[in-house]
Amino acid sequence: MPTAKKRPRTYDPARTRAAVLAQFGNVREAVAALSPEQLALPTRLGGWTVRELVAHIGMALTAIERALALPEPAKQDAVLLDWAFATSANSAAIDDFSRRLGREHPDLDTYLADIERHLTEQLDAHPGTRLLATNVGALPLADYLVTRTVELVVHTDDLNAAVPGLDIPYDRQALAACTRLLADALAVKAPGGSTEVRIPPYAVVQCVEGPRHTRGTPPNVVETDPLTWLRLATGRTSWKDAVGEAKVSASGERADLRGLLPLMS
Repeated sequence: MPTAKKRPRTYDPARTRAAVLAQFGNVREAVAALSPEQLALPTRLGGWTVRELVAHIGMALTAIERALALPEPAKQDAVLLDWAFATSANSAAIDDFSRRLGREHPDLDTYLADIERHLTEQLDAHPGTRLLATNVGALPLADYLVTRTVELVVHTDDLNAAVPGLDIPYDRQALAACTRLLADALAVKAPGGSTEVRIPPYAVVQCVEGPRHTRGTPPNVVETDPLTWLRLATGRTSWKDAVGEAKVSASGERADLRGLLPLMS
């Protein structure tokens, strides 16, 4: 597993908080309008129905409450980007928990409303510096909240893919934070300066070993849009398909990233 030696960028805690609450609000509004038939539709996630996916989204946010209920760690021993490489370790337990939550909460609107209220109260009560015991180690609440933008944005895309015409909007700041975290994870996984990966308007990173570009047009360039990037980074689409559908442009001998993707699974 790659280890992030340092955090490549910082995130404004107030903007991250607003982004998480805004994107969760977008999901809540859309879910409230779903019919029982729509909630029973399959998703692209391991046999989950839409109902189970919604339950999982709630679980991703209640992770903050569960962490706050534990004693505060003595010191920080992880960094934000460590999280991106550790999400598959507890996949079986997450699957079981999500399915159980789907069964236990027939009224999803009430379930999500309670989560939103409790989350807002917790974020009001605790500073961003409060350390949480997470699956990768001790992280500040403000950093862990950035990971929740990835959960929300990626699973919003899953919901949109599962329910024809749903079209849940993406909060701009949530999409930006998600894009940047996953772009920085690529730079950690494949350190170097030979290839420039552009995901306008949110992120540009240098990665892949080789001659470092210093001026002019980089010899190796990859460019894509934020939604295609998060699908590539999380295995929702393949490099071959994204290139074939002209969702990705790649030029240069070191611009083929298929061996580095997905970053998360």
